[in-house]
Amino acid sequence: MAGERIILKTTLADLPKIRERYPFLYLEHGRIEIDDSSIKWISAEDGVIRIPAATVMTLLLGPGTSVTHEAMKVLAALNTTVCWVGEDSLMFYAVGQTPTSDTRNLKHQLELAADPEKSLGIARKMFLCRFPEAKVRGKSLKELMVMEGGRVRELYETLARKYPVLWQGRSYQPGKFELSDMTNKLITSCNSALYALVSSILNALGLSPKAGFVHSGSPLPFVYDVADLYKAELVFDLAFSLTAELAGNCNRKLVLERFRQRVCEFDLMTKCPADVLGLLGLKK
Repeated sequence: MAGERIILKTTLADLPKIRERYPFLYLEHGRIEIDDSSIKWISAEDGVIRIPAATVMTLLLGPGTSVTHEAMKVLAALNTTVCWVGEDSLMFYAVGQTPTSDTRNLKHQLELAADPEKSLGIARKMFLCRFPEAKVRGKSLKELMVMEGGRVRELYETLARKYPVLWQGRSYQPGKFELSDMTNKLITSCNSALYALVSSILNALGLSPKAGFVHSGSPLPFVYDVADLYKAELVFDLAFSLTAELAGNCNRKLVLERFRQRVCEFDLMTKCPADVLGLLGLKK
């Protein structure tokens, strides 16, 4: 009948796999609504765009956006993660966690995280993913984190010489993004975008962003654990390489586009799920 909404039941088996989805779509100044179970974006200028949400991994909602309750229901059914982020810095504020129909992976993750010895074993494996030549046998978590800090500082200095960039160290004060220098702004921006993508991937795999193995005491420790595996390629190198090009103007759209290009070239949507499942000893 005319005027009736069309409701189609979607199952996880019907949805595209993570590697087949578009990584993310950033939206600001507009609203997300539903029209016959189709997601549509209405911009502040009244432009209407239909979003193929089933093929988008993550929606990043920036300033001036709103979303209806019905739209969130459909996005959840499509296993599309929604993240709320800031402007310029893309500060990562919150994530709408997508429910999963299978808790097998979650149970396994929690069993590993709850066992101190097994948890430390996962932390060591994560460290070796980044620094394969490192000697981690017998190292405590604190010792691993000290080693990591030194190696990351060395990487910053190497990149500063490579591009070249005046580098005075990593500096970021929450809520005071504008006080950072350009390279630090770019690192913060790309970090936040990476956190959103990793949150989306972990939720799609039926894992908890809150049960980490290296980080703790933070809102999304496992997200930070996994994101650290890819920051050298997707965040640090990009931030240093863009510093001179931007010449003091933090162009948000350009940064997002370059970050998206890196994500696609790196094949994060295929590599990250396989890496995470492998680290946790789960079936790929």
